[in-house]
Amino acid sequence: MIAVTSSERPLPAFVQQPLKMLIDGQWVDAVSGKTSPVENPATGKEFARVPAGAAADIDLAVQAARRAFEKGTWARMSAVQKERILWRLSDLFEQHIDELVELEIIDNGMPISLITRAIERAIDGFRYYAGMCTKLHGVTSEISGQRADFHAYTLVEPVGVVGLIVPWNSPFSAACNKIAPALAAGCSAVLKPAEQTPLTALFIGRLALEAGIPPGVLNVVTGNGQDAGAALANHPDVNKISFTGSTEVGKQLVHAAAGNLKRLTLELGGKSPVFVFDDADMDIAIPRAAAAIFSNSGQICYAGSRLYIQKNSFDKVVAGIADIAKKMRMGDSFDKKTELGPLISKRQHETVLGYIESGIAEGAELVTGGHAPQGDGYYVEPTVFANTGNAMRIVNEEIFGPVLCAMPFNDLKDVPALANATPYGLGAGIFTSNISTAHLAAKRINTGNVWVNFYGGADKSMPFGGTRQSGWGREGSIEGIEAFLEKKAVYIRL
Repeated sequence: MIAVTSSERPLPAFVQQPLKMLIDGQWVDAVSGKTSPVENPATGKEFARVPAGAAADIDLAVQAARRAFEKGTWARMSAVQKERILWRLSDLFEQHIDELVELEIIDNGMPISLITRAIERAIDGFRYYAGMCTKLHGVTSEISGQRADFHAYTLVEPVGVVGLIVPWNSPFSAACNKIAPALAAGCSAVLKPAEQTPLTALFIGRLALEAGIPPGVLNVVTGNGQDAGAALANHPDVNKISFTGSTEVGKQLVHAAAGNLKRLTLELGGKSPVFVFDDADMDIAIPRAAAAIFSNSGQICYAGSRLYIQKNSFDKVVAGIADIAKKMRMGDSFDKKTELGPLISKRQHETVLGYIESGIAEGAELVTGGHAPQGDGYYVEPTVFANTGNAMRIVNEEIFGPVLCAMPFNDLKDVPALANATPYGLGAGIFTSNISTAHLAAKRINTGNVWVNFYGGADKSMPFGGTRQSGWGREGSIEGIEAFLEKKAVYIRL
């Protein structure tokens, strides 16, 4: 393990000023006047404070969004105008990418090489949906009947006021994944970032005003999940919630949505399997399987945390991944050579270390890692376990840290039972040189996404989401914008 210390850097200008929420085009404090700390996970130290939004603030934001929606300042704006404004906002993101990267690093801890690519991809995705503004339309239908002639057609209309709740593991990207299709559809929105990572959400709000998005169309309320998040989920004037986060919170949102039957899109947790067959190109499989779990310190919903290796290759693959883990550079996320940043918080740090302890206690073989290095920040070494089994907590439960469980398997017939052994179904990886094996395995794994001979990533032209307890609905592609639309059938007797 190559460890480096985090360098002291001056704070970005954006966080040297008082930070406020965006409601109805105005920058405001919380109604209560309370604030909450923002902590750098690389040092464990507070460096800023943001308003501690709660139910009263959410209500003001929802009212602003409702007024904007009913006035039609955005919803009834021409498609070409909306497209131009959203494209202008994406250009502003690009112009301010260095600031966005810096804010994301001090807020989230992701290494600069990873976060830069993530933000660039998010901007590309934002432009994908900007282009969708001019491509939304209904269809005409030939009515079959004997009594009269009809002209029948459908209209596609925005669902209304939407709540967008985003996680802390890739805050800017997750926000863009929701804002872009919601606004392209013509909705008004209230964005609630994770309390750990509010900075880029507030920066998006600033740039949205500069781009020309009308007041009330995009509101940003900071606060914790129990107060602001729950109030948004329960608000009777919110028509839809789009949430990315834990399965536990996703289940709570299902109950919250019952009050007014809100539409829900839920992108939840995962415990994704990766299968390495004996015929795989190991020069590809070993480093990609390592990246599948260690990228962003394992803090990815679809992280490949369960590694199944065909028996003849088991020792070679485990040794190869362990060797990669031992050589990974951990520390200062502003260093372009850093591969592993900190976990998001003290709580998550303790949770991951607790899982490692439970794995050892249940008899798993600790191949490498398993410790927190000395010094500041919430770092955990990349960890590889072997001799793990389906009864162990580290195999069944989502850890959200750099912890890999390696297990042998016999052949293709074992894939369905092993892959589908958990209640999750978000991602899966397959490494093989046999095209038939790849197709058959992909078909038999109950999941929303399958990657063959690589792992992770998503293109906006493709849907992304999970099955079973990994969520409802899809983000990305046409499905991503349809989630923010209603269809109306119109019949005209001629």
